[in-house]
Amino acid sequence: MTSPKTIVASRDPGVPEALPRVLIRVRDHFGTELIDRLWLFPPVRQRRREQGLVAVSTFLEGEERRAMVTVAYTAEHSGAGVSIETWFTQEGEALPERFPAVMAGVVRRTKEMLGEAREVEISSSGQKFEELMEDFDSWVEGVSSPWI
Repeated sequence: MTSPKTIVASRDPGVPEALPRVLIRVRDHFGTELIDRLWLFPPVRQRRREQGLVAVSTFLEGEERRAMVTVAYTAEHSGAGVSIETWFTQEGEALPERFPAVMAGVVRRTKEMLGEAREVEISSSGQKFEELMEDFDSWVEGVSSPWI
């Protein structure tokens, strides 16, 4: 797992609880046993709205290859509460060693918009996923930020 300091937060507040909720949707969709690793891109924030992207590498049964799925989301914090929409898109399959170069290409093409992704190795571990979520718990509570 890379350092939490690889993503720089926007000055806009955005929706701090959005990314943790999206990650819970990712976990519920795949189950931690299928998740190889995650790439968390910093969200684009405008006041109390944000858009973000999570890339997910998943294990394929009996194969060395991994599937790549992107999860785009939009979130808004309004007087009625928080609304979050997610879109899961199957991007393709490749050997796992190919994905870091693919993510670097995404960053190069969208440098001004997305910035560097935080790579998180899950390796089918529920414990590693929970440790990632604990980072967000402290961030949302205002104790410390995994993004700054």
